[in-house]
Amino acid sequence: MTQDKIRNAKNFDELLDIKYGKTGSEKRDNFEEKAQYFVISEMLKEARKEANMTQEQLADKIGTKKSYISRLENGKCDIQLSTLYRIFEFGLGKRINLLFG
Repeated sequence: MTQDKIRNAKNFDELLDIKYGKTGSEKRDNFEEKAQYFVISEMLKEARKEANMTQEQLADKIGTKKSYISRLENGKCDIQLSTLYRIFEFGLGKRINLLFG
């Protein structure tokens, strides 16, 4: 039954509703949170590579450890907004903008 619903989903939001529940449900909120961590970790990894920096070089530049950068890039730890700002602005020379919707 669920497979039929998935196959017949008309858009991505409907697919997410079927698979993870409606927006605001605990399962959906957990999925959304993990998805955001994934997006941030991929953006960090891509920006670091564009800057031709190793994880160790970035860590040295912002005063942290390579293992922390690695955990961030692999979505294995939470990140504070101030740390995210420091990494992108000071470490990678990128502007960071946040959008709340």
